[in-house]
Amino acid sequence: VETKRRADAEAIRVFAENLRQLLLAAPLGARRVLALDPGLRTGCKLVCLDDQGELVHDDVVFPDRHADKAADTLRRLCKQHKIEAIAIGNGTGGRETERFVRGLGLDAAIQIVVVNEAGASVYSASEVAREEFPDHDLTVRGSISIGRRLMDPLAELVKIDPKSIGVGQYQHDVEESDLKTGLDDVVVSCVNSVGVDLNTASHNLLSYVSGLGPQLARNIVDHRREHGPFDS
Repeated sequence: VETKRRADAEAIRVFAENLRQLLLAAPLGARRVLALDPGLRTGCKLVCLDDQGELVHDDVVFPDRHADKAADTLRRLCKQHKIEAIAIGNGTGGRETERFVRGLGLDAAIQIVVVNEAGASVYSASEVAREEFPDHDLTVRGSISIGRRLMDPLAELVKIDPKSIGVGQYQHDVEESDLKTGLDDVVVSCVNSVGVDLNTASHNLLSYVSGLGPQLARNIVDHRREHGPFDS
């Protein structure tokens, strides 16, 4: 029993450190992003986000079956929305999609980045995603999550249950309550270490700030929406 307890504690420590690395990954910042969620049979779902992470366009392209049309669409959207970076999910078809995008001859200033998409599908079906994008389906929400992860990993990943982000194998073998406590503590630590912008942070992010809870975080966002940004 003691050996199992020590093994669980070490495993949770490793999971927690992996989560910390994901949350504290360097953000791209306020950039206009085109995000691609690769798919073979159903095509690549794409979204264009403005520099605040708001959705401005969504579409589907098929690089494997209709390469010319997909290439024209991507080039047109990059020009139309003045795209500064392209985020590509690392799921099935990710390598093929990256190879296709890099072969388009886009402006050299456009960064092309492969993004860890673990948990994007969980987010897309969550209450948070439905609240943010009630008029869009799961595929669009998942693509938005991929793009926003590139812009600000911490702000986006706090919306997802830490266990779903992909922090290590065999999570189900350790005590669930201990794992949840360990991972939640990491999220709180990261948010309070980095800090938040009171005028842009979502209620999900604000709820992890020490001294704030979910209800007060929502009240802050509602006040901001009704009365405008807070004065510094």
